[in-house]
Amino acid sequence: METKKISRLSVTEKALEVVWELKKKHGDLMFYQAGGCCEGTQPQCFEKGGYFPRMNDAMIGTINGHEFWIDRDLFEYWQYSHFTLDILEGFGPGGFSLETPLGKTFKVHYRLFTPEELKNLEPVKRSE
Repeated sequence: METKKISRLSVTEKALEVVWELKKKHGDLMFYQAGGCCEGTQPQCFEKGGYFPRMNDAMIGTINGHEFWIDRDLFEYWQYSHFTLDILEGFGPGGFSLETPLGKTFKVHYRLFTPEELKNLEPVKRSE
């Protein structure tokens, strides 16, 4: 009997509603969270192909089939944490993400995996 793999990523219902709205307007999407300042402190949503992950960045999961990438250095720091994508009212630090014109900002909540979860995490895909 195979044990179900533990997801590294989840999404709140409110954030999922915004993802659906953005998908209807823009088509396929992708998310990227950098490790830097300003826009990089929060996940950014782009049309698929609107941003190209750097070599060895990590794709930690999908939100309704839309890839969620994080910076390779940020992944090294947060690899033992579960990411939950959420949405807030108001403008974030940047204006490049697709939810900005809606007056909203994506945000990630983190929690550490338990020792049991760490033993059975979903694999990470790396960009080449």
